[in-house]
Amino acid sequence: MTQPQLRTATAADADALGIVMFRAIHEGLSPYTQEQRIAWLAQPYIGPDWSARLAAQHVVLAEPDAITGFMTMTPEGYIDLAYILPVARRQGLFSALLSRITDEARKNGLTRLSTHASLMAQPAFARHGFVIDHHETVTRHGETLARAAMWIPV
Repeated sequence: MTQPQLRTATAADADALGIVMFRAIHEGLSPYTQEQRIAWLAQPYIGPDWSARLAAQHVVLAEPDAITGFMTMTPEGYIDLAYILPVARRQGLFSALLSRITDEARKNGLTRLSTHASLMAQPAFARHGFVIDHHETVTRHGETLARAAMWIPV
């Protein structure tokens, strides 16, 4: 298996990351219904608000040719976003992205990472030692989505 090519995102990557997020939610198998996926994200994030959200975080992306996945972390150690295109799953990309995020967390003196993981992401986080603090649901546009609050010491 080839090592993924990772780099820190720049402002110029923002719209492409919004498209990767949208595709990761809407393409491939999912425990969420089509209605839930639309409620989660009806169209890709783009524009200044999205760019500002990403600019406030450490963003690592993978791009052998085009961007296939990314992960973000706030300065407090919260993994806000973790999305991988279906064609790039099960190739070690999640592990590589999380490793880079964990390195950055340690470099910044953080002692814990946390996230709210979707049903899709929970197994990947659990394989890397994240534990579930609690399960919860969120309602978006009339649809209820299950997720779990998870954390790990770093």
